[in-house]
Order: sequence, then C-alpha cells, then structure tokens
Amino acid sequence: MADEKQLPLGRLARLSRVARVSARSGLSLLGRGDGSEAAAQAVELLGNLRGLAAKVGQMASYVDGVVPEPHREAYERLLSQLQKSTTASPFPQVQAVIEQELGQPLSALFAEFEPVPMASASIGQVHRALLTDGREVAVKVQHPGIEAAVEQDLANAGAMASLVSTLGPRALNVRGVHDEVAERFREELDYRLEARRQRQFAAIFADGPLMHVPHVIESHTSQRVLTTELVRGHDFAYAAACDPERRAHYATVLWRFVFKSILVEGVFNADPHPGNYLFHEDGRVTFLDFGSVQVIDPQFLKAAREMHRASVANDEAAFRVAAARACQTRPGAYETDLLTYLWRCMEPLKQSPFHMQRSYVAHVVKSTQDLKRHLFNKQSNVTPPPHGVALLNRLQFGFFSVLARLDAVVDYAGLQRELLASVRD
Repeated sequence: MADEKQLPLGRLARLSRVARVSARSGLSLLGRGDGSEAAAQAVELLGNLRGLAAKVGQMASYVDGVVPEPHREAYERLLSQLQKSTTASPFPQVQAVIEQELGQPLSALFAEFEPVPMASASIGQVHRALLTDGREVAVKVQHPGIEAAVEQDLANAGAMASLVSTLGPRALNVRGVHDEVAERFREELDYRLEARRQRQFAAIFADGPLMHVPHVIESHTSQRVLTTELVRGHDFAYAAACDPERRAHYATVLWRFVFKSILVEGVFNADPHPGNYLFHEDGRVTFLDFGSVQVIDPQFLKAAREMHRASVANDEAAFRVAAARACQTRPGAYETDLLTYLWRCMEPLKQSPFHMQRSYVAHVVKSTQDLKRHLFNKQSNVTPPPHGVALLNRLQFGFFSVLARLDAVVDYAGLQRELLASVRD
C-alpha cells in the first residue's frame, strides 16, 4: 500500500488492486454472515486512494440503499471512517504546497501551525493554525499530486462514457452527463472558487441566527490553500444521539439551509455528507465545504418551485406537469415511470409531518433501478437529464440519508410553504 499513497504514481497498481479487492469482497460476502472482511478491505482500499475513489467510499458510508442490506451494518460501521478522514499527506509536502502557493515561509504566515491534520478528505486535508494576529484558523491544503490523480480518474471514466455512448442509444447522453460531472469535480480543485462560493453562502444566511458559514481569510487563500476561521462543534454522532426534540430541531435547520439555497437562491451544495456539519449546543449548525456547488438554470428552477408547490398541496396532476417540464421528457413509458419515481421522492412533503427513516431512503434509492429497464428501449422515449442537474440526485440521496439518521418527525411541508412564500417567480 505504501506506493499507492504517492499520487499520481502507481495508477495501474491501484486499478489492479481495485479488481483484486472487488473479487475477494464478492467471495467474502458469499462466505461470511456479516460481511466484515469485505468491508475492512474496502476501507483499506478507499482510505488510501483519493479523488473520486474516496468520494465513492464516503457516499457508500451514509447513503441508504447503496450497500447490500445483509451486510449494511458491517460496511457502514467501517466505511463511516471515511466521513471524517482518509490517509493524510506527509507534513513536509503540505508545507511545501503552502509556501509555494502563498509565497512566504510557513513561519511568516502563521504564529502556530499544527503538523498533524485535524482531518483528511478526498481532495485535501485540514490543519489547525494561528495567524500572526492571534486568530485561530483552519487551513485546508490540497494533497500533492491530487490534480493529476483526479484527471486520470476522469479520463478513465470518460473513456467508459464514450464507449457507452457509442454502443448505447443517443438518448442516454452518457458523455454529456460525464462532462457535467467532470466539470464539477475539476472545480473542487480550485480553492479560490470554493472561497467565492463560501462567501456567497455566508451572505445568503447572514441573517439566519441558526446557520453559520465560516469566514474566509482572503490573505491566506489561493488555488490550493483555503484558510477560514476555525469553528469548534460537535460531530454528526452527537446530533444523532440527542433527544427527539433536539434531533427534530437540527433536521429543521438542515432542511432550511438546503431548500432556501435551492428554491429561493437557485444554488445548491451537492456534497451533504455528515462530516460537513458541526452541531452546537445552542441549536446552531455550522456548514462546511463548498467545493461542489451548482447554480440552477432559471427555467429548471421555476419548474422545480412548481413541483414543490404541487407536492405541498398533494396535487399529483400539477406535479407531473411541472416535473415533465423540469426534466424535459417526452410522453412514453420512461416519462411515466420517471414522474412516478419523482412523486415518490416527495413523500416528506405529501405526508407531513413526516418521519424520515432509513427504510424510506433505501426504497427511493432502489426505485431508480425501475428506470434502467427503459434505457435501451427505443419505444420508451428516454430523455437525458437537463444540463446542470446531474448532481441533484446525489444531493437528494445524500441529504435524505443524513436526515434519516437524525430519525426525527418534522413538518417539512410547513417549512416548504414558508420558503416558497418568499419566492417571487
């Protein structure tokens, strides 16, 4: 494993190891009752890889319906490690990146800098530091070589997308979806862009006393270094262990944050995994990591607002009209099943107050399988997703899975009515 940590070297070895572990994991799942061996192998592999592979591991750790049900507990227990940390880069390499990016010695930039990171994620790792004026900050530094590793991952995925596009029906537009997703991942490599987005979200919620976005330190931010105020708080496990009333409160704050940004502001953060939230005993929630942000097309946004208004009113006919317009579908079997699936995703609004549970989320995730039978059937009139919404499902599955782990009953319809009342189409 030592060679695999030196990115982007050893790509072939990494891919070979993926294949070997996949094979062993399959056999383990057949031979063991708890799937623990396969889970341990997955954590070892994904924890040492970075870029897209680590993101896959993070999603598998908390999105219900991804891991096979008989082995879910074993996988999630071990994969949850990836929510907080992957393998860290050596400190001398981190220091070199900071000094190259900011143009000064580390000792001139910071009064203190802790060499052991607070956390390490797929793209970078975070260190605690003190500015020369005494302010405590969090310094996120990209892993050396991560850009080349991500580009190789995207190239491999692009080759597969091109093959599927060549062999499959044009309606799938696999290449178009790949290019959109690739654009979002490349954006995560530019911390200057992330800083601008973080300031944007901070401005949106500046008047919300329960929602906090850390302040960006411009003087210590560059393409590969992002410095913000350091915020201390409890992790997701703390929130999930609170009493029902407090869990419902936190779920309400999270819902307001996500859907105010989407339905009111027309922008969303597509990375809702549990490690991106800090919970405070006074009821506030701090929101972290704005590397994966998508601006919503105005026409899609207008239709999405109509979908949510219809859902709150439990008006399926109006919902289907709005959803068909949003998804740009054509009449046929695919449209019928897609709109049925989307209507199922609106249960929290239709049956409010709603108890968000993991079984519901797993059912929604697995319902996407029903759509696959149409993909190679010309009679189904399959249409590709509109540009700019490829990551909405990632947000949907991820966010609902987060809420399900809070296991709370919330009047989501009431929250949505309040948000939609502030919108002027």
